[in-house]
Amino acid sequence: MSGPPKDLDFSHVGLYVYDLEKMRDFYVRVLGFKETDRGVARGRKIVFLSRNPREHHQVVFAEGRTGEPTDMVVNQLSMRAGSIQDLRALKENLDREPDVSDIDPISHGVAWSVYFRDPERNRIEIFVDTPWYVDQPRIDPLDLTKSDQEIAEETHEAIASHPSFEPLADWQADFSEKLKTL
Repeated sequence: MSGPPKDLDFSHVGLYVYDLEKMRDFYVRVLGFKETDRGVARGRKIVFLSRNPREHHQVVFAEGRTGEPTDMVVNQLSMRAGSIQDLRALKENLDREPDVSDIDPISHGVAWSVYFRDPERNRIEIFVDTPWYVDQPRIDPLDLTKSDQEIAEETHEAIASHPSFEPLADWQADFSEKLKTL
């Protein structure tokens, strides 16, 4: 790939917070977001919120903000790419960038992602949606050297037996109904 990805849309932001439940309550009560999932990822409690049935989450809160001078507020900026091939090409470009670190391909079951740190260590996620939904958070390895079909088959096999598994379109329709209660 030469140059940046052509199809890249801003999707969501993750923020570190002091009080996870207080922030969740405010965004739900005052701003009308709905909780879509919650759990623990990499040792931190997290909550996913959205107001859009096409977006599993628009805001993610992660506990752990401390107020120390080195404390970070932004957990990640996330952008949607057009295809798995875009992720492969992006990873190849990132591998050649001397100021990029922590390149980490991951399958969330709902998305295939490449996480990395930009030159100032801000965490970025570039992802492609899968056609499925499964409760989040979920962090499985992603091998981008495999074919699109192999990646899809491995992901489906990993999540299909989970009780929350369903086609993404079904989850979106259900969430759209929940949003009508705003």
